[in-house]
Amino acid sequence: MSIRHALLALLTEGSKYGLQLRQEFEARTGEVWPLNVGQVYTTLQRLEREGLVESDERDGAQRRFRITDGGERELDTWLRTPPDATAPPRDELVIKVQVAVRMPGVDVREILQVHRRRLVEEMQRYTHLKADADPEDIALGLVVDAELFRLESVVRWLDAADARLRRLPATPTTGATPNDRGKPAATGGPAESAPAREQARR
Repeated sequence: MSIRHALLALLTEGSKYGLQLRQEFEARTGEVWPLNVGQVYTTLQRLEREGLVESDERDGAQRRFRITDGGERELDTWLRTPPDATAPPRDELVIKVQVAVRMPGVDVREILQVHRRRLVEEMQRYTHLKADADPEDIALGLVVDAELFRLESVVRWLDAADARLRRLPATPTTGATPNDRGKPAATGGPAESAPAREQARR
């Protein structure tokens, strides 16, 4: 997510201290995305260099920051610009499954279930958070709904991946699944190399 634009949005309500911005950001997102106070001040300093915010001349952490006209234009442009959806993101879970499919000796479906259980636990946590939240807390409700929909989509993808693996035919030569490729043939002992078989015939 864009921390810089979230801070700009908070500053449209009036001037605020850096620590105050951090506290309000976390409160309004249900602490789903915790912020390090150092990250807040680093971002504010960058925004100030770019002319998007300004502050009083006091030194230290107690400076109050205000959004500038340029900051308001930047925020408006960001709000109206759709996110880039032309290329899929590099999803770590998708990459893990792709790697596991090609690794010998790895039970890919067991890997899928490990991640699925963890995601379901997270969905349950967000469901409890939603149940306990104030119905008037729109900001928190939006965050929780977004996370629930996101996690549900990942669980559905894991289910689809599991179904795809179930339908995968065995290879014509060995009858092995992708998980079995690269394993030695089951002969009751280590697979013999061609030179060893030739030596045994002599």
